[in-house]
Amino acid sequence: MTEAVIFDLDGTLIDLPMDYKWLFKEAKKILKKENVQPLLATIAKASEEQKRELFKTWDKIELAALSKVTLIEEGMTEYKRVSQKPKALVTMQGKALAQVVLERFSLSFSVAVTREDSIDRTKQLQTAIQKLEASPKNVLFVGNEDHDEKAAKKVGCMFWRIGKRKSGMTPLQANT
Repeated sequence: MTEAVIFDLDGTLIDLPMDYKWLFKEAKKILKKENVQPLLATIAKASEEQKRELFKTWDKIELAALSKVTLIEEGMTEYKRVSQKPKALVTMQGKALAQVVLERFSLSFSVAVTREDSIDRTKQLQTAIQKLEASPKNVLFVGNEDHDEKAAKKVGCMFWRIGKRKSGMTPLQANT
C-alpha cells in the first residue's frame, strides 16, 4: 500500500531548459578546475566556500531559465492522482527555484529536500522518507532518470518513471 509519494522536480513535474554550458563554464572558474564533469561528483569534493559560491551561481542560472519553464503533463497527472497522500519533493535544483516553481504552479509538499540539503539522491530520499514518517516499502518515488530508479531501489521504495526530458542534458548526464 502506498502511504506517501516523493516527486523529483525537473524532468518529472517541470521541464527547466537550463543553460548547462554556462553553468559548467562558471563552475570551472569557481572550482579552478578545467574538468568539472560529472558536476555533482566534482561538487562533492569542493570546499564549503566553493559549494556556496557555485550554488549561488547555479541559482542565478536556474532563475534565468524560469521564463521558459513548462509543466510535464504526465508528472502533473500523477501529482493530481495522489493529491490526498502525504508528498515530498526531492530535487537537485536549489531552494530559490523550488519555492518559485511551487508557488507559480500551486504545488504543495509536506517536505522539500533540495541540493542545499544533499547532492546525493539516495540521501535525499532517505531524508524525505524519514520526515514523512513512512516505511520505505510503502513510498512511491516518481522520477525520470536512471539514477532516480537506482536510488529508489537502494532505499527500498517503489519507483515510477516519467517519460524522457524535453530539453536535453542534465548535470548528471553531462560527461563531455
